[in-house]
Amino acid sequence: MAVAAIALGTPAVSAHDASRVVASGRSTFNLNPDWRMTTGDPAGAAQAGFDDRGWQTVTLPNAFNEREAFARDIKDLSTGIIWYRKRITLPRGAATGKAFLEFEGVRQAAEVWVNGRSVILSESGAMAFGADISAALRPGENLIAVRVDNDWRYKERAGGSGFQWNDRNFNVNYGGITRNVRLHLTPRTYQTLPLYADLGTTGQYIWADGFDIAGRAATVHAETQVRNEEVRPRTLAYRAEVRDRDGRLVGRLDGGTVTLAPGETRVLAAAGRLSDLHFWSWGYGYLYRVTTSLIEGGKAIDAVDTLTGFRSTRFGDGMIQLNGRVMQVHGYAQRTSNEWPAVGVSIPPWISDFSNAMLVESGGNMVRWMHITPSKQDIESADRVGMPQAMPAGDAEHDVEGRRWEQRKEQMRSAIVYNHNNPSILFYESGNESISEPHMIEMKAIRDRYDPHGGRAIGSREMLDSRIAEYGGEMLYINKSAKHPMWAMEYSRDEGARLYQDEFTPPFHKNAPDYNRNQDSHAIEDVRRWWDYYRIRPGTGRRVSSGGVNIIWSDSNTHYRGDNNYRRSGEVDAVRLPKEGFFAHQVMWNGWVDPETPATHIIGHWTYPAGTTKDVSVVSNGETIDLFLNGRSLGPGKRSTGFLFTWPGVAWQAGTLRAVATGGDGRRSGHAVETAGPPVALRLVPRTGPRGFVMDGADIALVDVEVVDARGRRVPTANDKVAFALTGPAEWRGGIAQGDSSGKPRAAVAVQAEAIPGTTPTAGTARGEDNYILSKTLPVEAGINRILLRAGTQRGPVRLTATAAGLKGATLVIPTVAAGKVHGGLSRSFAEEAQPGLLTRGPTPAGPSYRITRATMVPTGIVAGSNPAEAAKTIDDNELSRWASDGKPDTAWIEYRFDRPVTLNEIELKLIGWRSRAYPLRLTLDGREVWKGETERQLGYATIAFPAATGSVLRIAQTGPTADRDAFGRIVELGTARQSGDTGADAVPVGWRLAIVEADFHGPVATPDK
Repeated sequence: MAVAAIALGTPAVSAHDASRVVASGRSTFNLNPDWRMTTGDPAGAAQAGFDDRGWQTVTLPNAFNEREAFARDIKDLSTGIIWYRKRITLPRGAATGKAFLEFEGVRQAAEVWVNGRSVILSESGAMAFGADISAALRPGENLIAVRVDNDWRYKERAGGSGFQWNDRNFNVNYGGITRNVRLHLTPRTYQTLPLYADLGTTGQYIWADGFDIAGRAATVHAETQVRNEEVRPRTLAYRAEVRDRDGRLVGRLDGGTVTLAPGETRVLAAAGRLSDLHFWSWGYGYLYRVTTSLIEGGKAIDAVDTLTGFRSTRFGDGMIQLNGRVMQVHGYAQRTSNEWPAVGVSIPPWISDFSNAMLVESGGNMVRWMHITPSKQDIESADRVGMPQAMPAGDAEHDVEGRRWEQRKEQMRSAIVYNHNNPSILFYESGNESISEPHMIEMKAIRDRYDPHGGRAIGSREMLDSRIAEYGGEMLYINKSAKHPMWAMEYSRDEGARLYQDEFTPPFHKNAPDYNRNQDSHAIEDVRRWWDYYRIRPGTGRRVSSGGVNIIWSDSNTHYRGDNNYRRSGEVDAVRLPKEGFFAHQVMWNGWVDPETPATHIIGHWTYPAGTTKDVSVVSNGETIDLFLNGRSLGPGKRSTGFLFTWPGVAWQAGTLRAVATGGDGRRSGHAVETAGPPVALRLVPRTGPRGFVMDGADIALVDVEVVDARGRRVPTANDKVAFALTGPAEWRGGIAQGDSSGKPRAAVAVQAEAIPGTTPTAGTARGEDNYILSKTLPVEAGINRILLRAGTQRGPVRLTATAAGLKGATLVIPTVAAGKVHGGLSRSFAEEAQPGLLTRGPTPAGPSYRITRATMVPTGIVAGSNPAEAAKTIDDNELSRWASDGKPDTAWIEYRFDRPVTLNEIELKLIGWRSRAYPLRLTLDGREVWKGETERQLGYATIAFPAATGSVLRIAQTGPTADRDAFGRIVELGTARQSGDTGADAVPVGWRLAIVEADFHGPVATPDK
């Protein structure tokens, strides 16, 4: 077997594959090429002799309904039975060892046969699975057959339970073998695979502890589960070797010698202190290859490579630390599908890296995958690009009981075992909504059993008062904590298509905040919503926010709320072309907590017709901004919500609009936009992976098409339709745009979508549009679009020509690269081998990531006009407890007493009904009035600032009755107020009731920062 493996080429690079640096009796093969696929349920298709010559030839990953991605509403995607068949011939000597199939993912249920023998039934649709096929193999050719059922209503064969996450709102149903497939050949004494649910095995577990971050040292531990399936005992030495990204051996860990009895399974361990380490970090995807080997007679009989990184974490004091540095979460909640138009989830690794690297480029330091476990490809991509991530297991929107809860626990166990060596995973998410405390105890026990040392917190959405969860945070609202980190799981949820720039640019889309914004408005809303979290960041007091993730990263074929049949909340569109919010986040998010690099961005473009007057908005992390039009100063902008500066009513004139920002430290930044000339030509720009455009039937080339002026500048007002002609060995997969390729006019009246239980869909005018999916004629939007070409399996150049009326056309020739050789249906070529780790942000910086901006004062006594026994709940750091007065005007007050005079200039109150209820209040300090007014309606904490004053007793008194009026329109995601996050307004009536959830008291810092 060792000879055969070497003859076939270099082993793969992915985790738990046969080592490529230590030759042994283990080999790993890529099974993606040359499958036959059909829809329907033909009798006898599992048998080797079945005639499949009429079936379609496909390369995996493959979804039979991928052509519908973004053309249809998620609930209308095709479902049915799909069959796949593949023939393989094993290398010489393989029959004496073990053979395992590994499927990274099939949607929904898959039964697998080898030579007509059923070897596995996997039904979860959200996790990798494996099968021991050793007994089913025979000499010569072998037949693998897979029957897939992607019915939305699929139920387990044993017991008849459905799966909570097989959900028509959230888990898009691309049916088939939608992830990679591998074949592992091992000796009969071997290291197991991390496929717990089906094989009952845990594979390798690599971690580090004893970190000396400054000294770049840590103790590295390497465990592996070993099984002896021979009839005799085996005495073996165990060794682990650690190599850096350049292949240099940096450490050898000796695990001693062990004798395994026949049939015995045991975990072997080795550890050692290593120095001069590079610690994995945000934007620094430094990975090591840890090779675990079983040695007999001085030779490796089985060697496995695990790619991993080493980093330290800490979760406490309401904050997250990575490598000793505090990191406020700022990133995205992203559907696990992470799909693309007309190809769905079937993308090569370089496309995953392309998208995830852009996420880092935007300033994101966290991706919270939603509802189900992400693909191994996306998890490994996050490792490579340095993107921290939160990994769910499987659910929909609420806690469950019985068999469906057992399914969720099984899914979490399998996901942890499969992914506990991936350094990018910092959080395990037990539920997309709160779960009970007993359920949280069960989930934590799974983490403690299968990943006790990985430095990953386990929690769930919400869990605000849990004693077991190690993190939490609501969906819509702002939370603070002095204990475990609280970060918002989904915020800034409005939608806006990339086409709709502003009301002055065709097609002249005015701001419509109910999930149908234009890009100016969408970006401004992103800035406003981030300020909610940034203003209570680490450094702003004892209780802080650990940040939040914006929903969503890229437009998604799931759970829309706006005009179209897909979600347009992305900061990039479905083909990852940036919207204005992308650049706004770059400005706000370029530091770990506080921005670290001066940055400024003018929202929008500067190409308008004469007579246009518009408000100009600038996002900047500077303190003052000056705006210049053709060198003439328009003066400083009005600052709001921290990072946003506005100049109302600027009269357009052709030329250059420039913003220049100055920070508090004197550093400057700037940004300019200029008027483009008339459109004259098309331009095509290709994007391929590091290997080039590989003709393996699975690779993808991206091509940007732009409308440019005579100076080669993109024309942002151009929405021309472009016709494409393609020749050569590639398949047209097209792009996406607003509208319908048939020319069907958009509905004049908004149509209400089907009301799926658990959601409150809005009406829209574009629900039936196909969004130009697969059309060879589609418009650019804002002067640009992007199309996809899928590789064929033959060599030869690919030629793409683009034409548009009145514009000079463009032609692009993309050279192609031959795919790796396939022998007997087995390939040793793995696309991920070519993907480099990105080190764009450099190692974790030394020094603090934030400065202390205010001091927190904690009262030692509380007196209330009514319900005094409940008053202490206003400072108990529990956002699910509260105090409320009894409804009488003369008792609607509360006093906070300090054991010494304190200087205060700001308080923050989480008030019952915070998003709909404004409170008229009067604040006095030792009887002197320091503030009087009405609190703002907001999404969490009302901030009351006043001139610094000193005293010992702060009294908060209500001065008038309250009334409910929602300040945020339809900013809801679920069907009821409680599902969307209870504000308490349903439990505490309006009127003369002062009702406080939490109160924080702040003053100036004692000593100014140096």
